[in-house]
Amino acid sequence: MNIVLHQPEIPANTGNIGRTCVATGSVLHLIEPLGFRLNEKEIKRAGMDYWKDLDVRRYINYEDFLEKNPRAKIWMATTKAKHVYTDVAFGPDDYIMFGKESAGIPEEILVENEDTCIRIPMLDKIRSLNLSNSVAIVLYEALRQNSFEGMLLEGDLHRLHWR
Repeated sequence: MNIVLHQPEIPANTGNIGRTCVATGSVLHLIEPLGFRLNEKEIKRAGMDYWKDLDVRRYINYEDFLEKNPRAKIWMATTKAKHVYTDVAFGPDDYIMFGKESAGIPEEILVENEDTCIRIPMLDKIRSLNLSNSVAIVLYEALRQNSFEGMLLEGDLHRLHWR
C-alpha cells in the first residue's frame, strides 16, 4: 500500500503515520510544501526509532507526484466524498491520499477525481477526524481487503502461553 500526504502541516501526525507505514510495509509519499522539516524532533518522537526504516518519498508538488507515479490508482480521502471507504475495493498497490490538516485535499484535485474520493462516516457536528487516525482507519480496511498479506496475524505472549 501507499499513503500520500498532500502538504501535511503537523509533524507529530506525519511521525505517527510514518510509524504506521513501517508497521504495515506501506510507502509514505509526501507532497510539498510541508509545514515542518523532516529532521524535527516531533517527527522523530512520534515515529519513534522506526523512522529510519520508513520508505518515504518526497515530491515538490502534486504534478511531480503524478509524473513520478503515472499508473497509480489513487483513492482520495475527504469529508466531501460521496463514497464510504468500506464500499470500495482496494488493490494491494493502491495509493490512499490525505490532505493537509487545516484544509484537506484541494477541491481542484477532488473534482477531477470524483469516482475515487472516499469518506469516513461521522456525525455532522464535527468537521474531520485527526489525520493520523484517518490514515490508520482507511489503511487497515485496505489491508483487510487484501487479507493482511505478509503481515503477522497472531502473536505470542511474553511470559505465559495461550491454551
